[in-house]
Amino acid sequence: MTTSAPAESSERPPKTRRPWHRTRIAVGVVIAVVVVVAVIASISPWPSAMIIRAVFTKGGNETAAEMDRHVPDTELTETLDIAYGDAGADTTMDVFRPASATGPLPAVVWIHGGAWISGAKENVDPYLRILAGEGYTTIGVNYTIGPEGVYPLAVHQLNEALAYIDEHADELGVDPDQIVLAGDSAGGQLASQMATLITSPDYAEIMDIEPSLDAAQLVATILNCGVYDLAALAELDGIAGWGLKSAMWAYSGTKTWAEDATGATMSTIDWVTADFPTTYISGGNGDGLTWLQSIPMAKRLDELGVDVTTLFWPAPHEPALPHEYQFHLDMPDAQTALQKTIDFLDAHTSR
Repeated sequence: MTTSAPAESSERPPKTRRPWHRTRIAVGVVIAVVVVVAVIASISPWPSAMIIRAVFTKGGNETAAEMDRHVPDTELTETLDIAYGDAGADTTMDVFRPASATGPLPAVVWIHGGAWISGAKENVDPYLRILAGEGYTTIGVNYTIGPEGVYPLAVHQLNEALAYIDEHADELGVDPDQIVLAGDSAGGQLASQMATLITSPDYAEIMDIEPSLDAAQLVATILNCGVYDLAALAELDGIAGWGLKSAMWAYSGTKTWAEDATGATMSTIDWVTADFPTTYISGGNGDGLTWLQSIPMAKRLDELGVDVTTLFWPAPHEPALPHEYQFHLDMPDAQTALQKTIDFLDAHTSR
């Protein structure tokens, strides 16, 4: 018996795609996506703003959680989400005061930071609870961030917030003749801008805004890690420069913010006068904005004869203190800044 070999099939087995082929397709897709994102980012501030916002939101939530651990057990009266305008959550405020208080107290009105395109009043609520426990009515204010709203919308909203506080001082437990404007980072810039608006008629005229408060009502400002010179900001490069320039494009609605009225009117270092209120100003030695913004602003106020209290740290100080170090209350240096802030408030208000 003989056997024969099976006949060869005329059909060839199907080819299998090699891994490098799939890799090439994947790389092509990634490149295409990057190109599309780059094109969109070149014509709109939204993509960059959303990336920055995501990073800042995560950091803000973590910092608020850190501060929460340091809020004392002092019983407070808290009234949250008070509407001072008609723009929904954007125009709301939180108010804190000691539950034992029976009359009006000096008010610390705090404007949150976030590069003008992120952040919310809740980010500073723990810090305001701490200050309220020291015998103050503290108020955290929201405003419309960019790119959803563009400059000077936030300035108008904050002026509206101050009008609300003044008009409702009794029910809020505020002494309307003892108001302190405070802010951190972009909020520091805005606090300085509101204080300049209130104390300089020439600036108010340029802004075409009628200030809601009289200069006599504003007894002090607290400026932490703020921005006061937009021309200097425009010269930054690297990742920090990209981030701040992107934020300003989103907040101002124009790429030419450094060359037009936006940058000029936001640069409060050029507009402050001798009538600017007594000021506490601080920044960390590891924060580039301290050297570029806070120290020059402190020097400018001092030249004008404004009473200035500073807390700056030597360049080689260790650990290097980052942007908004004041809120990192696990750090001893932040505790020092907190106590100096309380001492400043005690020195310039009366209860």
